Amino acid sequence: MENLHDKRKVYDKSQLLENQIKENPMEQFRDWFLEAEENSAISEANAMAISTLENDGCPRTRMVLLKSYTWEGFVFYTNYESRKGKAIEDNHKACLHFFWPTLERQIIIKANLEKIAENLSDGYFHSRPKGSQLGAAVSPQSQIIPDRDFLEKKLMDLEIEYQNKEIPRPKKWGGYIAKPYEIEFWQGRPNRLHDRIIYELQADYEWKISRLAP
Repeated sequence: MENLHDKRKVYDKSQLLENQIKENPMEQFRDWFLEAEENSAISEANAMAISTLENDGCPRTRMVLLKSYTWEGFVFYTNYESRKGKAIEDNHKACLHFFWPTLERQIIIKANLEKIAENLSDGYFHSRPKGSQLGAAVSPQSQIIPDRDFLEKKLMDLEIEYQNKEIPRPKKWGGYIAKPYEIEFWQGRPNRLHDRIIYELQADYEWKISRLAP
C-alpha cells in the first residue's frame, strides 16, 4: 500500500478577501466560473458533483454537467427515473460541488431542486446532437440491464425508427434547477489557512456573508 502522508501541495495562487467579493453569490459564481472557463488547463469547467440522499440514509455523489445558471440557480439535465431522479423526488435538497484544482478553488452549494418547465427541457433536448438524444431515449438509467448488447440493440432499433424523423423528448428525461440557499467559496491559501466565504440566504431573501475558519 502506498503511504500518502508526505504528499504536499502549496496553495498560493490567489486569495479571497471580503473587500474583493460580490454581495450576491451568483455574481461571485459567475466571476469564478468565467475564470475557470478561460483557463486552458480546465477541460470541463461546468463539471460538478451532485450529492443526493438515498433511502438508506447514505448520500450518493456523481458527476453531471451544469448547462446554465441564472439569478435563480443552476440547471442540469438527467433521467427523472434514475437513482438521482428518484432521490430528488423523495428529498428535494441536494449539494452541488465544483472543484477546479488548477485555480485551487472549490464551490459548495446547498440547494432546493425542482423540475424546470417542460418547454425548456424540450428546447434543450432538441438542441443536443442526435446521438445524445437517442442515448437519452434508449437508456433505462440506473436500472440493471443484461449486457452491453441490450443497449446497442435498442440504439440500433431507434436509429432506424427515427432515421428521418424528429426524436421526441422522453417524458422521463428533463431538467432541474437547483435554487441555492447556501454557497461557500473556498480558495486555497498557504499553510492550510484557506479562505472560506459563505453566503446564507435569509428570510428576507438577502444574503448573509460570513468567513469560516479553514
